[in-house]
Amino acid sequence: MSSQLAGVSARVLVAPDSFGGTLTAAQAAHAIAAGWRTARPSDEVILAPQSDGGPGFIDVLAAGLAAAPETVTVSGPLGEPTPAQFLLVDETAYIECAQACGLDLLPDGPTARTALAAGSRGVGELIVAALAAGATTVVVGLGGSACTDGGAGLAEVFGGYPGAAGTLAGVRLIAATDVENPLLGPFGAAAVFGPQKGAPSSLIPELEARLVRTALAWREATGRDVAELPGAGAAGGLGAALLALGAERTSGAAVVASATGLDEVLGTVDLVLTGEGRFDRQSLRGKAAIALAERAAGRGVDTVVLAGQVDLDPATVRRHHVRAAYSLVDSAGSVEAAMRDADGALRALAAAVARELR
Repeated sequence: MSSQLAGVSARVLVAPDSFGGTLTAAQAAHAIAAGWRTARPSDEVILAPQSDGGPGFIDVLAAGLAAAPETVTVSGPLGEPTPAQFLLVDETAYIECAQACGLDLLPDGPTARTALAAGSRGVGELIVAALAAGATTVVVGLGGSACTDGGAGLAEVFGGYPGAAGTLAGVRLIAATDVENPLLGPFGAAAVFGPQKGAPSSLIPELEARLVRTALAWREATGRDVAELPGAGAAGGLGAALLALGAERTSGAAVVASATGLDEVLGTVDLVLTGEGRFDRQSLRGKAAIALAERAAGRGVDTVVLAGQVDLDPATVRRHHVRAAYSLVDSAGSVEAAMRDADGALRALAAAVARELR
C-alpha cells in the first residue's frame, strides 16, 4: 500500500460498478466515499462511477460526457411497455441493453418461465430510436440482460434477420462488453449465464438449442459465423447478433474510462477503491473492477475492492492486481442484512477498510 496512506492525507479514487439490484454505481460511489471520509476526513476523495457495459452504463456516460439522455418507450423483457434511455453525443448513440431487457425489469425476479420467455426486442427498438434521432454510430452496452434469445427479438423489430442486416448495413455498430464468452458450448451464454437468469439445469439444453438455431439464422442472413467469437455470448447472445451485423467489439469498461477521463485521474491518486455486487471468477474475465485494477497497476497505484460477496481467495485477488477484497456480506453478517440496508452497510465497510489501511 502506498506509504502516503500511513499518516498524511491522500488522494483516493472511488470508482465502483453497480451492486446488482441494490445500488447503482453512483449510489455505491457516494456510500463508499461517505464511509471513507468518516475514518479519514483529511483525504481528498474523487468519485468516478464505472460500468463494463451492463446496468448503469448510460448513467455513468451521461455524467462523464455531461450529456442528457433521451427517454423512449420500448418493449421490456416480457413485452411490456418500458421507459428506456439512450445517449446521443454528436452522431454517436450509446445504448444500455439492460434498460430494455434487464434482469431488474422482471417484476417478480428471474424464474424458469422468464428465462425462456424474455426477449431482446426492446434493444432493437432503442436502436431504431437512436437512428431516428440522427445517430450514425451506435454503441450498445451489453450486460445484465434477462434474455437468452441470441438477438432474435432484436431481429423482429426489423422484420427478421435479413431485414436487420439490410437496415443496419450502413450503421457503425459497437458491442461494448468485457464478457469474452462464446455463444455456444460449456462456456456459452446458456450454460454460464442461464442459471443467473432463472434457468434450471433442465432448461439449459433447450436454451442452447434455440441459440444454435439463432446463430444459423444470423449466418444465413449476414454470411458471418460468429458463434465462437469472444463476446458472442454477452447479454444472452446479443453479442452474437451485433457481431453478425458487423459490429466491432470493444471493452465496455474502456468506453466508460475514456468518457470519465479515468486515465488522467489515475495518474494523480494514491489509492483506488472499486467494487461490484459479486467479485468472483466471472470478474476475472475483464469486468469493470479488474479492468480498473489493471489500469491502476500500470501506474503503480494499488486497488482495493469492496464487493457484495467475494468468492476469490487472497492469492488469486493479488495475482489480478488487487491489494485486497472485502465482502459486504461478511461485514454485515448475512446476505439479508447487507441487502436490507446496502447503503449503510457499504458505508460501514468503507469506514472499516479506511481504518484498517491506516
